[in-house]
Amino acid sequence: MKRRQSPSVRRGAPLAATILALLAGWGPSLAEPPPSPALSRGRALYESRCGGCHSLDAHRVGPLHRGLMGRQAGRVPHFDYSAALRASAVMWSASTLETWLRDPEALIPGQQMNYSVGSAEDRRLIIQYLGAATHDSPP
Repeated sequence: MKRRQSPSVRRGAPLAATILALLAGWGPSLAEPPPSPALSRGRALYESRCGGCHSLDAHRVGPLHRGLMGRQAGRVPHFDYSAALRASAVMWSASTLETWLRDPEALIPGQQMNYSVGSAEDRRLIIQYLGAATHDSPP
């Protein structure tokens, strides 16, 4: 004789599957702490100061930024860099980004980014955010 499940057991199946998926590491991590206030501020600054031309995961007027730290300038595939950036030997680090955001022309003469970040604190927070995004996987 075939046993019938009660409606309450059938309704609990999606909840049980969700709990198992979370325990198996699928979906958002319950152990992952929320971003620090500094990273949240860095993200907001990145979006307001850089987001008009850049994003982490797609080319816009400027190239994508995911994985920026440790990458050589002018080398992201499928982006048309200026000759100055293509010829550059600059490797992106906190130090080179500090110079770049303060005065791009001082770091790579002939580049085409007509924007700088005047505040040292804003530059620090943007660089900290980009450093964290370097280690993240795309969504």
